[in-house]
Amino acid sequence: MTLNTAANLWNADAFYEALIETHRGLSTEQSHALNARLVLLLANHIGERDALVQALAAARAAGVPTQEPKP
Repeated sequence: MTLNTAANLWNADAFYEALIETHRGLSTEQSHALNARLVLLLANHIGERDALVQALAAARAAGVPTQEPKP
């Protein structure tokens, strides 16, 4: 299975709002734990190892700033 990275989320704004609301009032530690539980729940739902490994790589690459060469 190939990871679908095209826009595929119905009503993305409403989902984002629900995600933010889910985190409201939590400490940073609680918020991180919630994110970890959410990732594991969604990974279980997807169930395809190849797609999950691709998602991990894509998420890591998106969060790592590129280093520009020094002059």
